Amino acid sequence: MNTSHKRYNVGAIRPSQALFTYGVGAVIDLPRLSTLVMGLDEWNMKNAQVITEDRLLQIVQSVLGGQVQQLLSPPATEETGPTQSYAAALTGIPVVPFPRWMRCPWCSLLASIDDGYFTLKSPPNRPDKVRYVHENCPKANRPDVIPVRYMIACDAGHLDDFPWNHFVHGGRICNKAVLRMMHWGASGEFSDTVVKCDTCNTKPRPISEAFNSDENQSYHPECRGRRPHLRDFETKRCQLQARTVLLSASNIWFPLVFNTLSLPTADNPINQLIDEHWNIWQAVSNLQEVALFRKVVQHDLRYQEYSNEAIWERIQQKTAVPEEQDTIEVKDLKRPEWNMLINPEGVKPDLDFQVSSANVPEEFCDSISQIVLVERLREVRALTGFTRLESLSDYIEDEKLPRDHIMPLSRNKPSWVPASEVRGEGIFIQFREEAIQRWLEEARVQEHNQTFFTAHKRWRQARNIADAEANYPDIRYVLLHTFSHALMRQLTLESGYTAASIRERIYAQGSDKDGSPMAGILLYTSASDSEGTLGGLVNLGKNLAFHLEGALDEIKHCASDPLCAEHARLDDATLHGAACHACMFAPETSCERGNRYLDRSVLVPTVENASLAFFHPDNA
Repeated sequence: MNTSHKRYNVGAIRPSQALFTYGVGAVIDLPRLSTLVMGLDEWNMKNAQVITEDRLLQIVQSVLGGQVQQLLSPPATEETGPTQSYAAALTGIPVVPFPRWMRCPWCSLLASIDDGYFTLKSPPNRPDKVRYVHENCPKANRPDVIPVRYMIACDAGHLDDFPWNHFVHGGRICNKAVLRMMHWGASGEFSDTVVKCDTCNTKPRPISEAFNSDENQSYHPECRGRRPHLRDFETKRCQLQARTVLLSASNIWFPLVFNTLSLPTADNPINQLIDEHWNIWQAVSNLQEVALFRKVVQHDLRYQEYSNEAIWERIQQKTAVPEEQDTIEVKDLKRPEWNMLINPEGVKPDLDFQVSSANVPEEFCDSISQIVLVERLREVRALTGFTRLESLSDYIEDEKLPRDHIMPLSRNKPSWVPASEVRGEGIFIQFREEAIQRWLEEARVQEHNQTFFTAHKRWRQARNIADAEANYPDIRYVLLHTFSHALMRQLTLESGYTAASIRERIYAQGSDKDGSPMAGILLYTSASDSEGTLGGLVNLGKNLAFHLEGALDEIKHCASDPLCAEHARLDDATLHGAACHACMFAPETSCERGNRYLDRSVLVPTVENASLAFFHPDNA
């Protein structure tokens, strides 16, 4: 990472963090500095690699437009370590100091870095020591200053510095105001932190008023429509109310990420082969160069089947500029994956996708049709935008999302988006459709489905989503999602992977015009290493009976029962039934629905409800 205008290296993040934790528009709270990741217009993509995944590129184009031509990995520096050069500092992800207001811990001075009180210090080859100092502090010799912990944001995604002058003076104009932030207590509570002006000697105002829930006493700052990651303001005045947020708050930035699994293309293997080594073939400009570049991949014997002309023809097809398209149909990312996972014998082994069948435990044969061990998989993820205060990642494929709440990644329409690829392994479990249908036809299940549907509508209405009834995943999804979380928690106890290392992919869909019903889950783990993970998860899949029984037995009871089990009416603005942190919730990186649409009672009998369980006591 580096700051603008004169650039300094101020830290390092992993490629996956550039999508899920510290992407465009996110605030990175460093030990001595707080920075904001800038838009794609300012990224130097000199050392970025092209990530090939046509299905994912199509879905990104459907959201951002047909002008998006590439998925690129975040840029990596050419050099690493203490000898990193200034030229290498220009290669990272650009960031700027934000918030721009700092506080001196010695004299309590509160000022913007644009006011001239503070000076940036950057020791050579020590990015961890880049910080601002108070040059003329009356109480210490050039002490380090710290970023203030308060900002303002709105639901439309705007982010701004807290309006300190307006807050202290109540809207009055004070020429040459000198502000100080003081802590009167040791607790660190908002009520113990006050701000005052030395110039006009105003009455100290507690920062707690910026968070006060009392409408008569609360401070409501105006949203200026600022987009600091794009260095501009919205041309249209923002009508939403800004809220005070903390620098380290988790709701400052929510990424909108699409992801898919790479699948082998049996119809034309050369396409798959060229795609696998596209980082090499993309540099070829004519037929004569093909023979030269073949030496780089000569270790791959699959190329012996194809002539230079066939390879060059595929390269030309891949680099051809497509015709401008106004709209591109959104394709289902999961259907092709499902079709391959349920037919492991028909899948041709591939470097990025290898599957094999495993025996279904006898006691679960009535409910589970097959278990597939995914020995190798490749997942590609792409960032398309972000939101603040409220996550919309669960509904990124919804055509009626409030798009004005989604912040763009660049000022102009992007021609590329940041992406990452990981490789790993997993376990796929397919449920028997007959058993699912019998369960869905039960009256109590249909009644519970209506309860979830009502909660789903309330949830979308509260977020101003146009069609409140659309995209309801159905009680089928609740069942599979709950089963996924139960098994995920059990596997973490046996596999050695942490809870955050295992992810889920739910295949839940009834019969429709697009294909046959889907009912299955994929639990997988992955790593950025080209060899993927070590096979621990697949090993557990070879003897899954013990883990299935343990998972179902464990969630019959919760440490928070009976309160957890009684949470079934969904009338408190939530989207989960009998589920909580003690029994069902998973880390944010693991769950594809943000711990929503979960309910233990649809899976096994609970202390409150025994009539909904899909797995009855005699076989659970």
